[in-house]
Amino acid sequence: MVRAHLNTRGVRHSPHGAVERIGAFDDERIAAFDDERIGYFAFIVSIGAQHAIRVRMRTARHHFASGLALLAALAACTEPPTSPTIPVASSTTVAAHSAAGSATALTNVGHVFVIVLENQGYDSTFGRPSAAPYLADTLVHAGKLLRQYFGIAHNSLPNYLAMIGGVSPTLATQSDCPIYKDFLMLGTTSGGQPIGQGCIYPARVSTVANQLEASARSWKGYMEDMGNDPARESATCGHVPIGTPDLTTDATATDQYAQRHDPFVYFHSVLDSPSCAANVVPLSRLASDLSSATTTPNLSFITPNLCHDGHDHPCANGEPGGLTSADVFLKTWVPRILASPAYQADGLLIVTFDEASTSDASACCGERSGPNTLHAGITGPGGGRIGAVLLSPFITPASISDTPYNHYGLLRTIEDVFGLSHLGYANGSGVTSFVLN
Repeated sequence: MVRAHLNTRGVRHSPHGAVERIGAFDDERIAAFDDERIGYFAFIVSIGAQHAIRVRMRTARHHFASGLALLAALAACTEPPTSPTIPVASSTTVAAHSAAGSATALTNVGHVFVIVLENQGYDSTFGRPSAAPYLADTLVHAGKLLRQYFGIAHNSLPNYLAMIGGVSPTLATQSDCPIYKDFLMLGTTSGGQPIGQGCIYPARVSTVANQLEASARSWKGYMEDMGNDPARESATCGHVPIGTPDLTTDATATDQYAQRHDPFVYFHSVLDSPSCAANVVPLSRLASDLSSATTTPNLSFITPNLCHDGHDHPCANGEPGGLTSADVFLKTWVPRILASPAYQADGLLIVTFDEASTSDASACCGERSGPNTLHAGITGPGGGRIGAVLLSPFITPASISDTPYNHYGLLRTIEDVFGLSHLGYANGSGVTSFVLN
């Protein structure tokens, strides 16, 4: 293990003579870290396939022990209607769209739709029998099944953040940020990963939403139930005040929005911009936006409520929840998306889950540890095998892939669709974009 040290000017010195400035910090910020009981914790910084640097913030070893205790505590913590017919691409259509190969097919996509469901491993969803036949049968036969698709962490929140920002977990995001607090950033790794602890990343940490805006493209986050109860969150860019407990952790009968499933409100680069209120909106607005290609965003990120994403079972409103309610949600919204002018012209729909059960902490794609936690999956390297389904006019129906992918690969795919640079771990050497056909 190569040990590095920080002096008070924020410069890292290693025994190999390398010096890297990671950003100045002062005694007040160090004290803030002490208050978080993380004055000494492991920053695992990737410097290649076989090495890591442990950054020592202070010499208070009992704080490090507290961090390990927290990780251990986290480790201990979480018949449907007939499926409607959906349009599928004919072999002639696919051939016309992708005659120049799969890489060309990816760049031909102009509208990406992402639907994220909750907490199901691959075998639970796609095994036989499945409690979600519309997803496991109808959509799989209409599109492409990614059998080796993995979450990147436990619990939920870091998976969502990886999908739009390429950032790795922190101790706080692994616990789903019960207190909605700022990320105290001391610098970045050589690969661009923020070093620090907390929840809401500073404005210098970019997301795919920022990238799309900078390239004159559009995006929206569609959040089911957001704003139903104004006492909990507003109807746009919904979140609790910074520094306060997350009141959306548990659903109510009338409001099942979960802030931790809305990644956009965890980045000041979005949160502090007028585009947050304009673009992070209730799911109810999606129907009208789908009416024409010009009103459909280039990226539509869709988060069902705690019942319809399968997280709760039973649900606060009396619905069964789990995969049964998730399947009903898909049967409602997927046909609307597939019938939209934007999808039919150049669309790609991705349906996946955030993570498997916490008993599966497997990973793929060379996922790296750190820099802010010992293990992204708390008890292992990742968020488990979950699977994903892709639908597009550029995809041959009923196709299957056993290529390993994860949420960083999902972000990389979106960035490659629109010719954007790769953020964070989306730029990892083992991370690849989806092959459509």
